[in-house]
Amino acid sequence: MQYLAAQLTEEDFLKSLPTGKPVLVDFYATWCEPCKYLDEILVDLEVRLGEKAEIVKLDVDEQKELATHYGIRSVPTLMIFKDGELKWRMAGFKLVHELEMDVLHFV
Repeated sequence: MQYLAAQLTEEDFLKSLPTGKPVLVDFYATWCEPCKYLDEILVDLEVRLGEKAEIVKLDVDEQKELATHYGIRSVPTLMIFKDGELKWRMAGFKLVHELEMDVLHFV
C-alpha cells in the first residue's frame, strides 16, 4: 500500500500536486485516534481507485508550515487537489464508498 508509506515532506507534497489526476491528501497526526481509523478507510480506497487518483499523508506536527498554510485546525482533514488546485476539503472522515464518489468526481 503506497498510501501508508507516502508520508510526505513539504517538497514531496508540492511535487505530487500537478499530476493531472486527483490527489487526496490526509492531514493527520500520530496521536490522533480518528486518524488511525481513517488509515483503514484510505487503504481500502486506494485499492478501489487504482491508478485513477493518488492518496498521500501529511503529518501536521512534522509539516507545521503546510498545516498553517492550508488552515488545518483539526485532524483528520482531507483535501482533494487537481492540477495543483484545491478542489474539495472536509474535516473528519466518511465511509469508503462516500470518499470514493468524492474523489471520482474529479477524475
